[in-house]
Amino acid sequence: MGVMMSEAGGAPRCDNGHGTGTAAGPGGTAAGADGAGARDTATVTRLDLGYFIRPAAEAGLPYPRVEPVLAYLVRHPRGLLLFDSGIGAADPETEAHYRPRRRPLTGALAAAGVRAGDLALIVNCHLHFDHCGGNPLLPGVPVVVQRTELAAARAGGYTVDALIDFPGAVYEEIDGEQLLWPGVRVLPTPGHTDGHQSLLVETDDGPVLLAGQAYDTASDYGAALLARTAAADGAAPPLPPYPAWLDRVEEFGPRRVVFAHDASVRCSGGGPARPGAAGG
Repeated sequence: MGVMMSEAGGAPRCDNGHGTGTAAGPGGTAAGADGAGARDTATVTRLDLGYFIRPAAEAGLPYPRVEPVLAYLVRHPRGLLLFDSGIGAADPETEAHYRPRRRPLTGALAAAGVRAGDLALIVNCHLHFDHCGGNPLLPGVPVVVQRTELAAARAGGYTVDALIDFPGAVYEEIDGEQLLWPGVRVLPTPGHTDGHQSLLVETDDGPVLLAGQAYDTASDYGAALLARTAAADGAAPPLPPYPAWLDRVEEFGPRRVVFAHDASVRCSGGGPARPGAAGG
């Protein structure tokens, strides 16, 4: 969400190889590695950064919906990477609209055994205030962002301006897909915003997609996958649409997909969805 927008702890884990599982409890980790050379090992830990209350009209329900605000800590031989950083302070109207409850980023990091000064890199899925709210607490830490996303944020009326060009802000602007570290890849996933991006992390348990707000829920993501399957099977129209970027994501065959506003984990049996899939 933008101003008047937003996104709880533990590691994403699948109970089995099929369907949508639930995440592990607070503080858990999911070990992993990239597939090249000495197999650098990465782990992913989910951070609970609070929640907000989405009004019924926005949720499309007869009642409001309480949504978690989730970030993810990636431990990699190259360093520590933070994917999203929580809810920033907004204007009174936005605060009243979403009624956020924040868990301090520094406390969530400490519970994971990490200090703010240990972080090497931040990746925000996009720059709405519920995803980049902790960035000003991390001056000097490079923030990886799509060039189009940063331009939109700086244009005004998009997010909380103080969360963008704060003292010590350092941005690494990218255009599209980029390999950040071995086994850690940014994938553009536009839709919620034009500059939305997700992060694919290679682990021992298979690739994990940190999807941010590419979809609000695991079930919505699963519905898009099923629409893609129906189209590939030649089902007669009409069919629901699915985003073009899903084809690229599925080349990597993510074992798990985790989200910014849903604690559920989308699980699969692992492995690419079609022959000739790309590697990490």
